Amino acid sequence: MSPSRTLPTFLQTEVAAHNTEKSCYVTMGTRVFDITDFLDSHPGGGELIVEYGGKDITDILKDEDSHTHSDAAYEVLEDSLIGFVATEKVMDAVVKSQHPDQIVPLPATMDGLEELKENGSPNRVPVFQATGMSSAEDLEKETDLINDYKTHKFLDLNRPLLMQVWFGGFSKDFYLDQIHRPRHYKGGESAPLFGNFLEPLSKTAWWVVPTVWLPPVAYGTYVASKGFSSIGAEAAYWCLGLFLWTLVEYVLHRFLFHLDKWLPDNRVALTLHFLLHGIHHYLPMDKLRLVMPPTLFLALATPFWKLAHAVFYWDWCVATTVFCGGIFGYICYDLTHYFLHHRTLPSYWRELKKYHLQHHFMDYENGFGVTSRFWDVIFGTQLAPPPIKTL
Repeated sequence: MSPSRTLPTFLQTEVAAHNTEKSCYVTMGTRVFDITDFLDSHPGGGELIVEYGGKDITDILKDEDSHTHSDAAYEVLEDSLIGFVATEKVMDAVVKSQHPDQIVPLPATMDGLEELKENGSPNRVPVFQATGMSSAEDLEKETDLINDYKTHKFLDLNRPLLMQVWFGGFSKDFYLDQIHRPRHYKGGESAPLFGNFLEPLSKTAWWVVPTVWLPPVAYGTYVASKGFSSIGAEAAYWCLGLFLWTLVEYVLHRFLFHLDKWLPDNRVALTLHFLLHGIHHYLPMDKLRLVMPPTLFLALATPFWKLAHAVFYWDWCVATTVFCGGIFGYICYDLTHYFLHHRTLPSYWRELKKYHLQHHFMDYENGFGVTSRFWDVIFGTQLAPPPIKTL
């Protein structure tokens, strides 16, 4: 089977439209590459690539006077292949052919789409029923605030959200259905939550997390070191705490943040769910409501401090060291979570980013690992690969 049967075919006009920092495609011959994630990593700066967004870069890559490109540049492109472009010559051949479907899968007309729908065939871009979205790009599509409220009768993003949830009288099923259909507010700004002096307390910049929690972790590790005879012994317990955090991360995300099936059907439970995690799925690209506010984390961390000292009851220093390793794991988790949503990342994290964003736009009932997929694999909650977009 040829590659063009497993990857979508784009019209030239479609490719040309992807010429911004948010979505940048380039072509080499008939191959289409999505290099959006590579923009920040380009040695010459992302602006240089955006200049060629939506265009063929075959000649510029070979132009040694402009810039000599290494084999690594071509490897990046190969990793970014997303489909093929139907050039004018190809389209001419399609028009003249008696079997155009054997050359390229053509996009359907509006009448054709209706026929496809009647026959149960997929549209060009599959929409996931649970979220109403088809790709990670949809997470950043601006929500029409007025029409969204008129259509769904859920939350008016122009007004404080918390009291709307409290007084909305929503059933649990309706609330969960809506909360998992992401909205995007004014380019990633924070929609009003309280609408009063409490508003700033609901917003936390990513850098607050390491600023607030790294000093206590360092101090706790130092104090606990006095109870160890060697650095190696303390390092082993500290790393144990770091490893245990990955399990805690998974358990909290799956069984606390997503306790949807067991959520009581009353406004107290729905409002608490909204504050804890619902708002993140409703507005996943909100930059200031992504990492955990220090006060909330302190409330969640206190039971784990007591648990660590209950499990490792025989040695205060061991318990404290394990706890400090776990808190460092939390810091890594919150920073990773923020960067997966809002930064262009190196290769490993780029795959992790795709995986986590699928949790938002495709399947919120699986894919609970944020810093790794390890526990998803162990417990069978790994996300299935998204279906190939069909034409």
